[in-house]
Amino acid sequence: MKNLYKSIFILYLLLVIYSCGKGFLDQKPQAILSEEQLKGTKGVESALIGAYGIMNGNISGTWGNYSSSPSQWLFGEVGSDNAHKGSNSLDQSPMNDIELHRVDPSNDNLPTMWRVYYEGIGRCNLTLSLLKAVQEGSGEKLSDQRAKEITGEARMLRGHYYFFLARVFKNIPYVDETMSTQEAAKVKNDKEIWPMIEADFKAAMDNLPVEKPLGDVGRADKLAAQAYLGKLYLYQKKYTDALPLLQDVIAKKPALNTLAFDANFNIKTKNGPEGIFVSQSIINPDGSGDNGNVGDMLGGLYGGPINCCGFFQPTVDLVNAFKVDANGLPFLDGSYRNNPFVSDQGLTGAEKDNYKVNTAIAFDPRLDYTVGRRDVNYRDWGVLQTSWIRDQAFSGPFVGVKQMINVADMDGNVSPGTSNITSQNVNVIRLSDVYLMAAECAVETNALPLALTMVNAVRSRAASLPVVRASSGAAAAQYNVKPYTSFPNQEYARNAVRFERRLELALEGHRFFDLVRWGTAKSVLEPFMEFEKRFVAASRTITYTDKNNYLPLPQEQIDRAQGTLTQNQ
Repeated sequence: MKNLYKSIFILYLLLVIYSCGKGFLDQKPQAILSEEQLKGTKGVESALIGAYGIMNGNISGTWGNYSSSPSQWLFGEVGSDNAHKGSNSLDQSPMNDIELHRVDPSNDNLPTMWRVYYEGIGRCNLTLSLLKAVQEGSGEKLSDQRAKEITGEARMLRGHYYFFLARVFKNIPYVDETMSTQEAAKVKNDKEIWPMIEADFKAAMDNLPVEKPLGDVGRADKLAAQAYLGKLYLYQKKYTDALPLLQDVIAKKPALNTLAFDANFNIKTKNGPEGIFVSQSIINPDGSGDNGNVGDMLGGLYGGPINCCGFFQPTVDLVNAFKVDANGLPFLDGSYRNNPFVSDQGLTGAEKDNYKVNTAIAFDPRLDYTVGRRDVNYRDWGVLQTSWIRDQAFSGPFVGVKQMINVADMDGNVSPGTSNITSQNVNVIRLSDVYLMAAECAVETNALPLALTMVNAVRSRAASLPVVRASSGAAAAQYNVKPYTSFPNQEYARNAVRFERRLELALEGHRFFDLVRWGTAKSVLEPFMEFEKRFVAASRTITYTDKNNYLPLPQEQIDRAQGTLTQNQ
């Protein structure tokens, strides 16, 4: 992995050759490698490292790449019922429109997402073009095995970048390495994108080994491609195609109950066996954070050891969704909103200062590994303080846990002077996600016993989480999570699997996209907003329509394309 980390440090020296003149990929390259440096086998390997470099959602610099974060927190979580934008109403105000589903083409978060991931696509195309030239040329060649691996890695990454873009914008142009600059500039966005992404993931499966290429844990492998292809099929409702792929991934990985849930969010245990496709983050040798987790940097707490920036706050609704009944099961009927837990929200003066958490509430233990609550220990920082939340009246009393790191681990893992940039990795796909995708496929093919097994594996693992303490030293809740005894019918099983995805994967970028592909975004988000607006100013009454399932193409790209691209309706 050291070789990959060292190589990522030079990603800014790489450019996308696939600039399209005045078209939609028009870019001004920075610090371009010379033509000589891009020659030969080393040039191919360097171009591939540049393609990996885009996985952290960053082309150059740090500030401003939040909407392209690999965690997809802005579109996937703030756009859902899981998270508020956070901070205050004026800071990064265009993000408020994403939360309220009133986005227009001029919203400045759209072009960032577009530019970054088309940059990644261009780097993949460059890699494939250079590889072809080297292997067909008269000079030194890569081994057949390494050439296959590079093909697989580049196409895996390209499929990933297109998948992220398609989830957000839906109607996007597909450009590959066979196109000239002039041809690429004329590509319209009027064709279904899924078949091309499918071809990329299939090629990745065919060319990648089960073991990580070159022994670098940050690289894509065959199981990652297989899991991603299964996910793509799931999004297309091709459940019978997806299920065997996902089951095979599960069979080749350690049993979920042997892997710790919280290890996925710990610097010391990152790149563990649960990670299947992971965006790598490092603090550079010079202490700079350009290759750190820059996309989540706004999600740092407003105060405390990392003093910035107060965005990405969990909702009151999400916290209450972790409530359990006497059998340790969630309230699938939505009654978790009855008598809601709101922490110290709405309290003032001495009542707020002296607030003590109600430890008698029965919660799924994953709550306190996902959400920070007042008077409850937050990682190793001590109990959560009100001062760590920028504007509680605007976005509520809760903060995220998964994207933060422990104080004890900050040395070498945060950027000096910009400690909100960390070396925390981001799981794009992890094993429990695969279990729950398999469970969903099983439900939709009416294989309910299999779905039950998959869901219960996730829940049984959650039961082993260590207790989180309140300031009193007592357990911060009556923690209880139990397996389902049965799935009596398909509708019940479907609700259970969908609810489990919310609990297990909360704040990891999946939720809004899940609601859209299930066709439940309107029925979930409108009542959620009515509930949430009782507590926070960030929420309002909304009218959600099908047009809100995808975002408009950035206006700057429409203008540059000069008629080639068609705006989403």
